[in-house]
Amino acid sequence: MTRISSNTPTDNMQYHSRIREQQLSRLQSSMAAQTRILNLRDDPTAAAHSTRYQSQISRLERFTSNIQNATMNHRVTEGHMRSAVDVIHRARELAVTGAHGTFSPDDKKLMAGELDELLGELVEIANAKNGDGNFIFAGERTRTTPFRTITGNVPGASGHVVTHVEYIGDIGVKQTEVSDGSYMPLNHPGNRVFWAENQQIFAANDASAYQVNDDASIMINTTHIDIAAGDNVYSIIAKINDSAAGVKARLDPVTNGLILETTTPHQVWLQDTSGTVLQDLGVVRDAESRPPANLAAGAQAFGGSLFDVVIRLRDELYAGNSINVGGSALRGIDDAMSNILSELGSLGAQSARLEHAYRRVDAQIPIMTEWNSKITDIDLAEATMELKMLEFTHRAALSVAARVIQPSLLDFLR
Repeated sequence: MTRISSNTPTDNMQYHSRIREQQLSRLQSSMAAQTRILNLRDDPTAAAHSTRYQSQISRLERFTSNIQNATMNHRVTEGHMRSAVDVIHRARELAVTGAHGTFSPDDKKLMAGELDELLGELVEIANAKNGDGNFIFAGERTRTTPFRTITGNVPGASGHVVTHVEYIGDIGVKQTEVSDGSYMPLNHPGNRVFWAENQQIFAANDASAYQVNDDASIMINTTHIDIAAGDNVYSIIAKINDSAAGVKARLDPVTNGLILETTTPHQVWLQDTSGTVLQDLGVVRDAESRPPANLAAGAQAFGGSLFDVVIRLRDELYAGNSINVGGSALRGIDDAMSNILSELGSLGAQSARLEHAYRRVDAQIPIMTEWNSKITDIDLAEATMELKMLEFTHRAALSVAARVIQPSLLDFLR
């Protein structure tokens, strides 16, 4: 026989009442939060899946933000490049006009004066900033003005005019992630966009008997090339030509000096990253100097920028040399136009890819959200029914408890 004290019914009633109150509280919290998983222990498997879905949704939202930012950068860049195309087109018109011998020297000086103004506009375009205040064409040195002008006297010009434009940015390309493991460029270095001719560098040193003593490494543009001990100049040439540096090397048949030539119009960057191979070959001055102003004293560079060809055209007009205006100067303008149009086409292709990437990534967000919703969202109709049932049973239990708990002896000792 089980002994039951007068406190047993009360204790049992309180125990079961607390359980129902906990169930009611949990259900009310779930309905308020619109989720059936308040704690990991509620459904560990579903919670793990939900965590992955939410993480993926956050990544997709970040990708869409990156794509939108890149798209805006590309639009700003495209606008400035199109402005440069318009300026170059006007410079070409002046070159074609100035090539005719029917104009007087004074007329040609007027054309040269307009070209000088166009040159200033091109420099302004090349030093343009985006909405964040960063220089568009400075590479990764976005807080540094990419192009610096040098002024001087030119025969025929009144006062000081721009005689040279130097690029002081770098060749780095900032990138942004647009999907898992996929990156797109945010900027375009100015020494590619505003270049006109393939650059050639002629080293002065005789390299026919050169041999590398120790393992070394050189950097051409952004490509690192390893040089092994014992390599001669022909091995070095082969490694350069087989690399992705965008530069071809050969040996000068007259001086036996190394010749480097870009495969597309741009300014080549050369540096010894370890060892002194390029210094020994007479290409660069030392390892401490920063490209592109680190060429050796005896090295010669040919192939100029857009600014160089405009300056050349202007100076020929000041001098009244119609033949040169219609020859090398006009050819340089055409080369510059071809290069910037090529860069503009590349930018357009990247913008088209960004549009496709945005549509693809943006379409995945509602899918992931729906998957997460299926495993975490609460069924309000079912939850409401369950809540009503719990409230009913709780009230019934309290009513029964009030009747079951019998009066004790103390109720009669009055």
